[in-house]
Amino acid sequence: MLILGIETSCDETGVALYDSERGLGQGAVPLAGLLAHTLHSQVELHDEYGGVVPELASRDHIRRLLPLIGVVMTRAGTDLSRVSAVAYTEGPGLAGALLVGASVGASLAYGLGVPAIRVHHLEGHLLSPLLSPVPPRFPFVALLVSGGHTQLMRVSNVGKYALLGETQDDAAGEAFDKTAKLLGLPYPGGPALAQLARSGRGGRFRLPRPMIASGDLDFSFSGLKTAVLLLTRQHEMDAQTRADVAYAFEEALVEVLVAKCIAAIATSGLGQLVVAGGVGANTRLRAALDAAGQRKGFRVCYPPLEFCTDNGAMIALAGALKMQDAEFRIQDPERQDLGLRIEDLGRSRSFTVKPRWDL
Repeated sequence: MLILGIETSCDETGVALYDSERGLGQGAVPLAGLLAHTLHSQVELHDEYGGVVPELASRDHIRRLLPLIGVVMTRAGTDLSRVSAVAYTEGPGLAGALLVGASVGASLAYGLGVPAIRVHHLEGHLLSPLLSPVPPRFPFVALLVSGGHTQLMRVSNVGKYALLGETQDDAAGEAFDKTAKLLGLPYPGGPALAQLARSGRGGRFRLPRPMIASGDLDFSFSGLKTAVLLLTRQHEMDAQTRADVAYAFEEALVEVLVAKCIAAIATSGLGQLVVAGGVGANTRLRAALDAAGQRKGFRVCYPPLEFCTDNGAMIALAGALKMQDAEFRIQDPERQDLGLRIEDLGRSRSFTVKPRWDL
């Protein structure tokens, strides 16, 4: 089966085509099923405003989505008539942006007479490490670190997620972006701050490690951002000082994330940690988690860098996994009454979006 994946939750338009027979068969590696994917980023569009402008994001998705679908089909060497299902991000995200992907995805599915699969954006991120050349096996602990979310989850299987801990205020990505703005860095702030931190000197500033010894698996990063604000008021922000502050900020945030991940592995009794979301591309975080895994004896798995940020491949994969699970339920008489059927995935003319949606 060929599943078309569409992602338009924020400021990136992602499209992918996934072949479940190639990627999800017995002994197969999920990455093998990814036939083609493409992504358009709106960074340049929003740069002059210092952040995402929702109306501009929505309009750009409208311009980009159908041409990108054409690009993916051409690269895959096939056409829409062979698509078995269309998966799209239903939420959470910007309402207008979600509406673009949902309306196109649901309309395509209805016109083709195939299921429309509604995907939770964070579920896509949680499953994206399965696109690694050596994917993790269920169950595992997942650290989800994106622009708006910082959560630790126990992932037992597709659709079986248990929240272990989450941020009480700013997410790690938000803290990166807000701190970058305090340091006068351009949008998007997270990557710019990480780049600046490379030239920083350790030891000059020590910032707080919020909730690192709280005894639970929750996070808090708003105080860390406030501590940076105080430093910018107390010191002349020349180039080296800005780099030193960036270094101290990244050092503190990474230390908290690593400590919480170690605690989550210990309390869960599992031996695998999966890291997903945009902040998961941070090289300092990856190095610290890899070192912790070697010390503590657990494996750390990341999606390829191209799948850390929002993308259509993770939505197509999530859709394929949901289709596979639906078929399994239908084929097993003992499980037919447990919920999801292929028909339940949606062939109706209506669709919804969920800008706020708990996983």
